[in-house]
Amino acid sequence: MKQDFFKYQAQTTPHPLAMEISHANGSYIYTTDGKKHLDFVAGVSACSLGHRHPRVVQAIKGQLDKYLHVMVYGEYIQSPAVELSKLLASHLPDPLEKTYLTNSGTEAIEGSLKLARRVTGRSQIISAKLAYHGNTMGSMSVMGYEERKQAFRPLIPDITFITFNEDEDIKYITNKTASVILETIQGGAGFIEPKKEYLKKVKKRCEEVGALLILDEIQPGFGRTGKLFGFQNYDIIPDIIAMGKGMGGGLPIGAFTASSAIMDKLQDNPKLGHITTFGGNPVIAAAALATLQELTESDLMAATLEKEKLFRSLLIHPLIKEIRGLGLMLAFITPSAEITNQIILKCKNKGLILFWLLFEPLAVRITPPLTISKKEIEEGCQIILEVLNEILNIKK
Repeated sequence: MKQDFFKYQAQTTPHPLAMEISHANGSYIYTTDGKKHLDFVAGVSACSLGHRHPRVVQAIKGQLDKYLHVMVYGEYIQSPAVELSKLLASHLPDPLEKTYLTNSGTEAIEGSLKLARRVTGRSQIISAKLAYHGNTMGSMSVMGYEERKQAFRPLIPDITFITFNEDEDIKYITNKTASVILETIQGGAGFIEPKKEYLKKVKKRCEEVGALLILDEIQPGFGRTGKLFGFQNYDIIPDIIAMGKGMGGGLPIGAFTASSAIMDKLQDNPKLGHITTFGGNPVIAAAALATLQELTESDLMAATLEKEKLFRSLLIHPLIKEIRGLGLMLAFITPSAEITNQIILKCKNKGLILFWLLFEPLAVRITPPLTISKKEIEEGCQIILEVLNEILNIKK
């Protein structure tokens, strides 16, 4: 299987982890060699309810017995997509009420950028340095990391980059700006939270000049920060929110939500201004609906803050310089990229899955399922501390 993996499946790096998966359940992934791995990554924040959550699996099986794909997005009334969009609206502040369902987070970003240009009639898009919004051409255009995109230029024009959390740069938002797109919490840059009032200042400036604020909630979204969406921690309402990853319970989905007045601009002039074949797929929408129901009917979101406290209390070590993030969107910072690599690979060998961040080589990602137990957190942190001690002893 490993030979076929490398021969027939395209790779994204020269050295993938290449774990051969047998099955997964709850907080654990099992490989074909019989080993059990505690998952502190959750498919890079995608498996909010862990692996094969019973409510999600039941919803998928129930929809399989009814119908699969029947028509391109937006033409037929399909109850999983309608119920998902309605429930989502009920948990969002006004005027965010109308949702366009897509197949992935990066597609949600593409749709959001198109919508902002359509609404404002302007072309300039402002993004942040070290931002990551996906890898399609539009999303890559607003990526604030030249090394990852220089090989694919030319990209979409009229993009301006500002520094996240830098008030002075807000002046670059003008009456020529269609939209400002920001991650509510910068992910690839190292889980950087907005400083006090920063997002409110950006929104105020957008209102003054008639630009739209798009917040990328693909990583913080669906409960990871103690609220359904990260922006709800900062007393702000964006014009458009983009989401993905954790909303599908492990299946591929994305969405963007705005007011009806804004979203309805995609209906006409031109018609079919934004279309997708499989967006809102009934099986995936059923999984996302079950995920949203479980999160909003349980104490899982509030519990993320208590679990954050547990992580912070356990992960104290000379090789941990700081812990960034909020809730169960955490990353700890090491003294060097070499140490980061050693931690991730040594923990893998001891049965704990950790991962890297895109642009911050000193960071170790900790984004476990929201369903992770106190005992599992303690178990995983003990492995991390064992590895850190091994590395520290070698350095001595």
